[in-house]
This record gives sequence, structure tokens and C-alpha cells, in this order.
Amino acid sequence: MIAATRLRKGPSNSARGAAAFVAESIRTARACGASGLLVVRADSAFYGADVVNACRALGVQFSVTVRMNASVKAAIAGIDEAAWKAIKYPKAVWDEEAQCWISDAEIAETTYTAFTSKPKKQQVTARLIVRRVKRLNPAAVPEGQGTLFDTWRYHAAFTDSPLSLSDAERDHRRHAVVEQVIADLKNGPFAHAPSGHFQANAAWLALAALAHNLTRAAGALASAFHAKATTATIRDHLINMPARLARSARRLTLHLPEHWPWADDFNRLFDLVHAPPPTA
Repeated sequence: MIAATRLRKGPSNSARGAAAFVAESIRTARACGASGLLVVRADSAFYGADVVNACRALGVQFSVTVRMNASVKAAIAGIDEAAWKAIKYPKAVWDEEAQCWISDAEIAETTYTAFTSKPKKQQVTARLIVRRVKRLNPAAVPEGQGTLFDTWRYHAAFTDSPLSLSDAERDHRRHAVVEQVIADLKNGPFAHAPSGHFQANAAWLALAALAHNLTRAAGALASAFHAKATTATIRDHLINMPARLARSARRLTLHLPEHWPWADDFNRLFDLVHAPPPTA
């Protein structure tokens, strides 16, 4: 489900409004009943003091991909070689830089103080969790990298998660699930921005997210299959159905098609939505 939406001006990697967006998402999640451990997972576009401190102010943990700047590289270089732990992914992970699937990697962690250019009260000390993967093509080493980065490619996340190293690293990689949600949304109501006016597009995005959530909720109520289906499939199976509406004796009757493969799922959804209210 989509807890909050953010339409911003400027370049695609702009962090403008990111802290407010994160705060809105956290408050929405809490209002919906989310309790216990809550971790904000995000990519490097959200790596900033305002986002991390917003998470802390609202009592949730953070897990944010860091940019490979000089201080992060120095922290990685300081990790003892014996601290690296080999892991094997149950499912291969797509590596964007190498454009291939990988199944093996090594992970380690160290303590890191971020945002040292900010005032002391905005600086944050937490865990730097690092995953490294063997370089398959030494010729692809970025110019100016040291020997340490010739053999391995490093991916780091800054987090205060209380989970173990393996669990925290695995949990952070799950932030990419949101890309599937975004793709699903773009394949539906937000296939295009309908206006040249920013505020009109922002309103359209909010309505698109609302329609997306309602469609996904309907799928979850209908069946286990539709709970995992795309919104396009849910629309085809349960919403855009070939039914006929008849009026007789001041009553409306919906005639559904015979031998319809999704009849049981639709009836389950209908019964749950139209169930009588619970007794007091």
C-alpha cells in the first residue's frame, strides 16, 4: 500500500521535501495500526541529516543507502579483513553496475558518524553495513579508485536497525520492492501527468495513489492470487467485468456471466465489502 506521495520540482535526485515526505509516511503507518519495530528503508536520494533525524524524532529506525564519498570509503577501508562474512543469496540479486545476477557476496559492518559537516546536534553515529561483490571486469573500475576498490565493488547502508548484521543487510535490500509499486502505479492511473500545472499533477498523484490502494485492498479481500496480482490484473478480473444491470420491481439485479473463472473471488469480495456491521 502507498502511505504517502511526493511530487517535487527540480532534478530527479533532489532531496527537497524528503524529510516531510518520510514524516508523513511514518504518521500514516502509525495511524493505520503499525506498531512494534518500524524501519524506514530508502535509497541514496534520501541520505541526509534531515531525513535521518526525522526518523529519530518520530521514534522509528532508518536504513538508508549511502553515497560513496571519501569518508565512507575511509570507513570501509578501516574494516578488518577478518570481519567480512560470506553470504549466499537464496535468490540471485540483480547488480545494476555489472548488469548481471549475483549469488555470492561478503558483508561486514563498522561504526560511522554521518553528516560531520553539519552542526553537532545534527550529526548521527550509527552502523555502516557494507556488502561487497567481486569485480568480474577489472577494466570497469571507476577512474581514481584505490587498490581496495579494484577487486571489490562496495554497497553501504547507514542504519540504526537493532537486527543482526545478516538480517539488517537482508532487510535493507527489500527497499527495492517499492520499485514494483511505482511500476504498477505508472502502469495504471499515473501513466501520465495530465496537466502542465504542478498543483494539478500533485492532486492527480494523490488520487492515483488512493485508487491504487483501493484496488490492492480489493485484490487482498478477493483471493490469495489477487492479493499478489498487479492492479491491471485485478481490474481485468474483478472490476472491468462483462456484467449486465437489470431493473425490476424497483430492484437492481446484477447479472454476472456464466462459467466466469473469477466468480468465487468476486463473490467473496462482494460479501466481505457488504457484510453487516459488527454488533455493539
